Amino acid sequence: MGSYINPGNAAFEMSRLSDIYIDKSMLIAKVNKAYRTEQRFICVSRPRRFGKSMAANMLSAYYSRGCDSEDLFAGLEIEQDASYRKHLNQHNVIRIDVQQFLFQESHLDVFIGEIQNAVMQELAEVSDHWSAEYLENPYGLPGALEQIYAHTGKGFIFIIDEWDCVFRLAKNHKDIQKEYLNFLRGLFKGREYVELAYMTGILPIKKYGEHSAINIFREYSMLKPRQLAPYFGFTEAEVQKLCKERGVDYTKTQKWYDGYLLGDLHIYNPHAVAELMMDGDFQSYWTGTETYEALKVYIDMNFDGLKEAVIEMLGNVPCKIDPTTSQNDMTSFKSKDDVLTLLVHLGYLAFDATSEKVFIPNREIAQEYLRAVKMGGWDGLAQSLERSEHLLESTWAMDGDAVAQAMAAIHSETSSILKYNSENSLTCAILIAYYSAKAYYMNPLLELPSGKGYADVVYLPKRNVDKPALVVELKWNKSAQGAIAQIKERKYASWVENYTGEILLVGISYDENKGHACIIERCSLCHLTG
Repeated sequence: MGSYINPGNAAFEMSRLSDIYIDKSMLIAKVNKAYRTEQRFICVSRPRRFGKSMAANMLSAYYSRGCDSEDLFAGLEIEQDASYRKHLNQHNVIRIDVQQFLFQESHLDVFIGEIQNAVMQELAEVSDHWSAEYLENPYGLPGALEQIYAHTGKGFIFIIDEWDCVFRLAKNHKDIQKEYLNFLRGLFKGREYVELAYMTGILPIKKYGEHSAINIFREYSMLKPRQLAPYFGFTEAEVQKLCKERGVDYTKTQKWYDGYLLGDLHIYNPHAVAELMMDGDFQSYWTGTETYEALKVYIDMNFDGLKEAVIEMLGNVPCKIDPTTSQNDMTSFKSKDDVLTLLVHLGYLAFDATSEKVFIPNREIAQEYLRAVKMGGWDGLAQSLERSEHLLESTWAMDGDAVAQAMAAIHSETSSILKYNSENSLTCAILIAYYSAKAYYMNPLLELPSGKGYADVVYLPKRNVDKPALVVELKWNKSAQGAIAQIKERKYASWVENYTGEILLVGISYDENKGHACIIERCSLCHLTG
């Protein structure tokens, strides 16, 4: 066994011995189906701490010659699969963690050569299997592997972890990125010695224009997980079982860490759940990986509509995106959609493939956004969000003057980031003002009219929450009474259909001469609709 050639099973053994271990071994059955087929090139991209390396270690332990992993897989689901015995410790594996060769910028000029030298050196050390003369090849590692396969008929399974770290460390070095992609293309494309190639990373494969630079790989990502979705993190059933075993409140766990929607599955960040189960503390475990400073860089970018989209998502309103324009790197941004797509890959947003909308998945990630906002020069937004709880209580108390004063403060505090006479910004103003409503109400219902100068939002209470529904209208250079009249005239029957409780109509106005005013009226559905 070596570090790169048939590395053995020690890394996977540590996972099996860990306090929290979830059986993801049926991933092996999915990968086995690709063995020596046209689909044998697999690239799996998911955020940090979502189990990428554990999966790579498991596959290495399963396929590698030179070790006996039967005891490690005893009792796991894969043991019952028909393909299990056929491949168990039967293959030559080349296992590369690219980050080991590229953990600082000074390595950029040499890391490709170092990867080849390290693998070639280990091949030479086991030259009783592969003649040393095969390794003296002007075409480097691909040439050597081609010679070995030609003379022995034996191929290799490649398992490459952190394949994309080049694009994260060398963000602005396009020449090095291309050289690296050319190396991977030469290593894999058209090579019969490749029995299987499994790559993991945070980013999908880099595109140049509309095309992938390594188009032989079938990609499984946070945008398109395909049939590998259950292996991207912990599923609801797995977390429910852990909570029951450890005596942890599942409902609270769900609010903190659920939210990544992969197909029909809700997926949890496995690192956060494992830390919770061991420590018992509900908190953000994200800061130790991608910190809020990294998030701040992206949400501060000067793309039209980006800040409004972030504010809306903080207010629990999903944002529709077109992810197809993304170039799958960390610098080639042409629109807010490209930035938001990257945040999906980094784990800062979840993606609903049915609606093609992104949203902040849970409370853990929402805290990272709030941290980024506080430190990011979003003048006054953090203070405005902190005012929200008091404003909501004033609304329930039907204290229009207090609501008007709070809106005036929010207007002043956020004037540098919101153009208050535009439709989107009026909606953002309501979402900022009623940010705290997310604890009591379902996702707000928005309708943006065609004309400028007003915006409206409906909040319906969550099940078993004894609070009134809110119909909020904000008008520019109109009266608060006019806002209430607008609500009644437009008749919101379809918005509050099947709702039978109390409704508060909240009319908020802003006049450039008179400032803010607010009128709140109580009514029922029948009064609102007829």
